[in-house]
Amino acid sequence: MNDERWQDVDDFVEMTFALRDEELESVLVASARAGLPAINVAANQGKLLELLASAIGARRILEIGTLGGYSTLWLARALPEEGELVTLEFDPTHAAVARANFAASRRNSAIRVIEGAAGDSLAHLIDADEAPFDFIFIDADKEGYAEYFALSMQLAHSGTMIVADNVVRAGAVADSSNDDPRVQGVRRFLEAVAADERVSATVVQTVGTKGYDGLAFILVR
Repeated sequence: MNDERWQDVDDFVEMTFALRDEELESVLVASARAGLPAINVAANQGKLLELLASAIGARRILEIGTLGGYSTLWLARALPEEGELVTLEFDPTHAAVARANFAASRRNSAIRVIEGAAGDSLAHLIDADEAPFDFIFIDADKEGYAEYFALSMQLAHSGTMIVADNVVRAGAVADSSNDDPRVQGVRRFLEAVAADERVSATVVQTVGTKGYDGLAFILVR
């Protein structure tokens, strides 16, 4: 198995299940034109997020790491008419691109973008006594994952599903001697999750268009 085969399979899945449409493609095009890094989730991963949020009947969704809004729109598709999605973005340029992408979507009214450091934004939501979220997606700087998890738990309830992206790091997560701060950040995050008796969790390795990585799935008891 190699990257070319992984790409072929992802292309087959996207074509078979019609995972590309004009709205989503326009987000990718606009993001690329604005010079945003092409680090958004793959289409099949976006659909997975939508399915998971739909399966638990999510009415309130929190996303940490907006980028151009591609995963945001996938998640927004899971919301009922009265649902809300709050997405946090540190980079003002990314937030501006995402807002423009959302403005062209019929789901725009359901999405609230908050700019600033994710830790600060999460703390503000907690201080504001924000209603708990049913589904939380973490896809931001890996060094902050442990902090984001701890703060997210204060915005969760029993039954909340938390999904974190990019937690395998091409297998480097298994190497305790790896000094990459992103790898160490993910290891701290996973150790914190494993030690938290309030949750049940696992990690699934993934291959595909985005290479070799993985997702953490965390259910708040």
